[in-house]
Amino acid sequence: MDSNSITESIKGLWVERYRPKTLEDIILPARTREIIEGFKDEIPNLLFANTPGTGKSSLAKIIVNDILKCSYLYINASDESGIDTIRHKVSTFAQTKSFDGKIKMVVLDECDFLSISAQAALRNTMESYSQYTRFILTANYKHKIIPALQSRCQALDITPTIEEAVRRCYNILKLEKVNVSDEQKKKFVDVVKANFPDLRKTINELQKNTINGNLSIVNTKLDSELLESIFNHIKNKKTIELRKFLIENESRFNGDYDNLLIEYLNFIYDKDIGVWDKDLGDLSKKSMIATIAKHLYESSFVIDKEINFFACTIHLEHC
Repeated sequence: MDSNSITESIKGLWVERYRPKTLEDIILPARTREIIEGFKDEIPNLLFANTPGTGKSSLAKIIVNDILKCSYLYINASDESGIDTIRHKVSTFAQTKSFDGKIKMVVLDECDFLSISAQAALRNTMESYSQYTRFILTANYKHKIIPALQSRCQALDITPTIEEAVRRCYNILKLEKVNVSDEQKKKFVDVVKANFPDLRKTINELQKNTINGNLSIVNTKLDSELLESIFNHIKNKKTIELRKFLIENESRFNGDYDNLLIEYLNFIYDKDIGVWDKDLGDLSKKSMIATIAKHLYESSFVIDKEINFFACTIHLEHC
């Protein structure tokens, strides 16, 4: 595939076509926007820590390209996570004054992937060269950033409201001339809410469900039959059989074990299904909630989310 074909292919992706390029393009909380608009010649070190798809990388690039218009170094720390990156690339860039006299910026994207030793080295670099250089750190998981780095940065909340997310996504559909029937409007809102605050995933879902210029969302939630099967397998302590069943039916939940766990939690306590009101003691109810919450948290660290899900079901057997 030649470079022109690659460019056209990228343009076909809605997430790339509508990626924010200026501060006006990106949706932000009012207070955060006010703070960023005040950045001129002086800017603190910044930390954007939030879930994927909320615009952290886009905002960092907007600050250096659209607001400051300054010299900057961009590093994706998920690709370059070692201490040598900090010692050589970052320090070499940060220690000299820019030609135009402006402050220089280092954007460390996904810096929660940096090793502990790299983060420790970065701490010293940020202090040593603060006269010439500032830093923007982005991360999906704030707890993976050492406290010493967090304390050297101003953390800004960039999570939009659900209403703004709905409005932005609907505008994209209008710009793409997608027909949205009255029936599809509710499903559209359900899709935005289900994926919030991940706008990137939401936009991808909307593009996937656009067929011949019409929005055609089939279902926004997992089918109750699948969730009921999970409940019965756990209730009857048949988690080994459950694993085989789910592997055979991964297409029904797109292999998304985190979302499956969340949907299962909603399912068992749904007032219409009444599982919550059946002969489950208060202690069992509390234990089930705590167990699912624990495994959802641990899912951020594990390599295999499928194994984490089934570990959760084994614990649920004993609740």
